[in-house]
Amino acid sequence: MISDKALTFLKGVAENNNREWFQSHKADHDAAKAEVLDFTSAIIDGLAKIDATIPADLQAKNCLMRIYRDIRFSKDKTPYKTNFGIAISSTGKNFNGPGYYLHIEPEKSFVAGGHWMPDPNHLKAIRQEIDYNGEDFRNIIEEKSFVKSFGILSQDDKLKTVPKGYSSDHPDIEFLKLKSFTASSAIKDKDLLSPGAAKYIVEMFGSLSPFMVFLRNAIA
Repeated sequence: MISDKALTFLKGVAENNNREWFQSHKADHDAAKAEVLDFTSAIIDGLAKIDATIPADLQAKNCLMRIYRDIRFSKDKTPYKTNFGIAISSTGKNFNGPGYYLHIEPEKSFVAGGHWMPDPNHLKAIRQEIDYNGEDFRNIIEEKSFVKSFGILSQDDKLKTVPKGYSSDHPDIEFLKLKSFTASSAIKDKDLLSPGAAKYIVEMFGSLSPFMVFLRNAIA
């Protein structure tokens, strides 16, 4: 489980996002990171039992993203992220395809899964799969438990016009306009800090399974 100390550290980063403060609180960072790695290991262990594509021996360190921001091309020059990001796939955080994501940030934590900003070939393949098997796709994302947990698919990355090769009256045109295929659900701090947090997150990831299978099959 994650402790309140880890969230307190992240709050500190948000309020004092500079190298001097971070260096003076390096021990707090290291302790929080260790907690997150242990937490990630527990999630991997549970997820591997319900998703055969996730290796049981996947290392947590290969899933945890760096807290250091890449500021080379950013107007925001603050050096540190104010969250711990965990991306899980068959190869950890470095993957090109559908994956699971856990975002740990005070009052902004969430779980997510899907294929974020797929490359042109993957995007074409997913759209084609929806075109061919739209009913199957709708059955997955409109299933009651899926909607209860995740609502609708993210609309953040979406075309304003009809994608090339499809007509505006296509029954699934709103899905075909998407440029990312992801679903997410917020996690309250109290749930993240609870003893059953890892199990809860695994169950949330598990409810994404049919959606993930659809996307994987599309790009296979």
